[in-house]
Amino acid sequence: MVRKPAADALRPTSFDEMVGQKHLFGKNGALRRMTENGYLPNMIFYGPPGTGKTTAAGILAASSGMTLRTLNATSASLADVREVTAETGNVFGSKGILLYLDEIQYFNKKQQQSLLEYIEDGRITLIASTTENPYLYVYNAIISRSAVFEFKSVEADDIVPALRRGIDYLNRENGLEKTACDETLKYIASIAAGDVRRSINYLENAYFMAEKEITRETLDGCVPKIVGNFDANGTVHYDLLSAIQKSIRGSDPDATAFYVAKALEGGDLIGVCRRLQVIASEDIGLAYPMAAVITRSCVESAFDLGLPEARIPLINAAIMLATAPKSNSAYMAYARAAEDIAAGKGQNLPPYLRPGNNYKGYKYPHDYPGHWVRQQYLPNDLKNARYYEFGDNKTEQAAKAWSDKTKNK
Repeated sequence: MVRKPAADALRPTSFDEMVGQKHLFGKNGALRRMTENGYLPNMIFYGPPGTGKTTAAGILAASSGMTLRTLNATSASLADVREVTAETGNVFGSKGILLYLDEIQYFNKKQQQSLLEYIEDGRITLIASTTENPYLYVYNAIISRSAVFEFKSVEADDIVPALRRGIDYLNRENGLEKTACDETLKYIASIAAGDVRRSINYLENAYFMAEKEITRETLDGCVPKIVGNFDANGTVHYDLLSAIQKSIRGSDPDATAFYVAKALEGGDLIGVCRRLQVIASEDIGLAYPMAAVITRSCVESAFDLGLPEARIPLINAAIMLATAPKSNSAYMAYARAAEDIAAGKGQNLPPYLRPGNNYKGYKYPHDYPGHWVRQQYLPNDLKNARYYEFGDNKTEQAAKAWSDKTKNK
């Protein structure tokens, strides 16, 4: 007999059993309210793995009475899509078909377009999931006909109840009475990095390794260190990476050295490399633009060397960042611009910036003194917007002096 994985056996069958995603499935959750009112639109779920996207689709299908069909875009073909759409004309599709399309970002434009006719007239209700930004990877016509919902990483405290149910299930299935204390369950939930399925998999592995009680030592034997780096209280490694960034941002090289060493001694090479590259552009930014280049070079060296030698170029990069001048002016410029984009502003670009208009009316700055000419680049509704403010560091003040001199002249 094939043993069913605990994560699959414990998959929730109602919104009340789901962990996390309270903004969607809690008492006042958006999706819960919509479905309780009998409204089931086409939907796009996006977020990290193991956060309940597939589970939610199954619950919605069961409550709707529709026929559920599931495709995974990593392996499905256009023929598979046509097989599903063909069902809309027979008895299986009499109450409508709910198609759950996992990893929709792997479908090309033609494959996505093949669904439009059916989701427009309601023969198919589409629930598509993706771990990527749907606005970059999903065909715009699909997005415009769908409601988009974000699934977030699940907090450790929310995962713990699922792990308790997991122990009960494993004990029933195996006729045993193994236990785990609350501290151990919290530890398992923490190292899963917000992924409920992963946490249950860790629990199941540890269950079959333990004699009577699942302990931290049991987990150490079946969980790779690269997944997370934890202190004695089980703090997830993201807290440690946050401490690195805040120490560098605060120009404290000593704290920086400590936290980088703590992360690397725990084996988190990838986490440190990624975070240092973020810091170089977010916190040092335009105050010392070469910081990003130097950091990237050190990261590449680290990957070539591997641990333990990788710690040498990485600590060089980290101390350089901690002692460098700081500026978040570019980071904040993006944040301000993103607010206007989220508000739906700036939809229409000036016509002379668009290739389709043959750039008619565009002024080529290099044809003018100082390589600058007064010209509107922002859309009309944002023409007076100011997103970037020069930082008070030497590099940006030099750029400001050039800008003031050229534009005033």
